[in-house]
Amino acid sequence: MGKFDGVLFFTDYDDTLYNTAHTVSPENHAAIRYFQANGGRFSVATGRAHRTFTPQIEQEGLVLNAPVVLGNGAAIYDYAACRYVVETFLPSGAPAWLAQLCGEFPELGFEAYHGEDIYVHNPNVVTQQHLSRVGGSQILSPIEDMPTPWTKVILQQDEPCLRRVQARLLSLWGAQCEAIFSNPYLLEVTGKGCNKGAMVDRVARLLGVSRENLYCIGDNQNDIPMLALSAIPFAPANCAQEVKDWGARVLAHCDGHAVAQAIEILDSIY
Repeated sequence: MGKFDGVLFFTDYDDTLYNTAHTVSPENHAAIRYFQANGGRFSVATGRAHRTFTPQIEQEGLVLNAPVVLGNGAAIYDYAACRYVVETFLPSGAPAWLAQLCGEFPELGFEAYHGEDIYVHNPNVVTQQHLSRVGGSQILSPIEDMPTPWTKVILQQDEPCLRRVQARLLSLWGAQCEAIFSNPYLLEVTGKGCNKGAMVDRVARLLGVSRENLYCIGDNQNDIPMLALSAIPFAPANCAQEVKDWGARVLAHCDGHAVAQAIEILDSIY
């Protein structure tokens, strides 16, 4: 029996567990090992897809002893069993939505995720920087030629443009999809009800973890749905102002081992 038996901890990946040096710090690694050795279940809820997150398992030597939330809530994947627990898709009308949006906002670029492939329309500097960071190759394609179904779409431009796009998208198709920021330049679109909160809750129920023993940490708007489930909602100091205003408990910067600090807090509680 360990002190963290029945406790589940979910962290966002980029700019929370993964720092600005593009690695997971030794301090965070040590804290994760301690948490797991004492019975805790540790996992990640990320906007990354299976093909762009899986290399992180090997690169960082991450051991995750609970299913992972991928695609900003589009899927749950169990790395121990090498299988999807849940995989969701955008409605069949999504390509027509994107064609209309790109007609109204010609500066807009996007990535569409189909299986293990990433299709791109009107790639811009945000697209190139994003794919460089997450390590994905791209297939440039007209929207009408992109195969479906799509697990998610990432819309890419500057924040003022994406705020207008978000408002327009939700006004037209908000009953059928989620549209939420993972950072100021990336607007993530998934099926309705497919967000980090819904999928973290699903993993908790799958593992029989009660809400009072569920903890989450994240840095941006797309993390708020899972932070709302957390017994203590944690955020790194580099988090978006929206997360601070929402009321998360702000810890160290992601470069200051915020995940390790959160686990230290849990150590004092349990």
